[in-house]
Amino acid sequence: MPAKIPATVITGFLGAGKTTLIRHMLTHAKGKRIALIINEFGDLGVDGDILKGCGDSACRDEDIMELSNGCICCTVAEDFIPTMEALLARPDKPDHIVIETSGLALPQPLIRAFNWPAISTQVTVDGVVTVVDGRAVTEGRFAHDEAAVSAARDADDSIDHETPLSELFEDQLACADMIVVNKADLLSETELALTMDALKTGARPSVQVVSSAMGVLPVDVLLGMGIGAESDMEARHEVHHHHHDDEDDHDDEDEDDHHHHDHDEFESFVVTLPEITDPKAFSAKVSAIIAEHDILRLKGFAAVTGKPMRLTIQAVGPRIDSYFDQPFGTGPRETRLVVIGQTGLDRAAIETALAA
Repeated sequence: MPAKIPATVITGFLGAGKTTLIRHMLTHAKGKRIALIINEFGDLGVDGDILKGCGDSACRDEDIMELSNGCICCTVAEDFIPTMEALLARPDKPDHIVIETSGLALPQPLIRAFNWPAISTQVTVDGVVTVVDGRAVTEGRFAHDEAAVSAARDADDSIDHETPLSELFEDQLACADMIVVNKADLLSETELALTMDALKTGARPSVQVVSSAMGVLPVDVLLGMGIGAESDMEARHEVHHHHHDDEDDHDDEDEDDHHHHDHDEFESFVVTLPEITDPKAFSAKVSAIIAEHDILRLKGFAAVTGKPMRLTIQAVGPRIDSYFDQPFGTGPRETRLVVIGQTGLDRAAIETALAA
């Protein structure tokens, strides 16, 4: 039984920076195959640049195309399920599916669609990532151009026009597993910290708020790709932004303030544990540890006493998912988890809590 393919839903209003974030992600996918499903309302020209190499920038509904870097792109309207089925029927299945939605319609129906029998056995919801325009939110708006967001909504007959934008924004935050404050480079450290705190207060418990500038976020923070892969787990300790290669180079701090937000840095480590006896209790314990230590992502495999199959565990903020995926084979029957968070995780405390 092959492992399920994780699917990440990225939502946020027009202009929040979703396309920039996704373009950065595709450029840094390191050979992983990402399927991209775009469900943006109205004029797809907004996403035109991400679909460069598509041949036809409108990417007709029935087209599923390979982009030059091994990504697949298609647009979905009412055909989400057939699109997913077509994608899953391909011999060269993607490693990860990313679904970009406009933030004008709520992601809940989309998330429910993953329970469709043909899909639920093959795909798992990795998480809902909500992107917000940091500058706009700091100034008390929801989007850089609220009029454009309203116009996009009015142009679409399939969505509810009654709900105020403020409520749609609250709903986006309420269903997020991770919130990305984009355009952090336009804010002072203080403004950014206040905005991030305010967003965290409005979100569900354990939802992590991270910041990015120009859509730059490490791929394994955004998608968790590459964590949980047994082959390269030991080698991975730090997840850094590319502009932190030279830590001592802080002389230009003032001119280049937006390149040196400390919270742009993330770290990861591996915890190895013996077999577990009760998957439900273990999941509950992991959930509590994630909440207590502000863990962004946790992913890996557990050996369950008496079960030949390994249990895959993955969590993004408060969302935790586990399922048996494949037999252990000849590998050691042990539990190995990768933990990712913003720099400053209390590794010793997290290891102790997981082992308790």
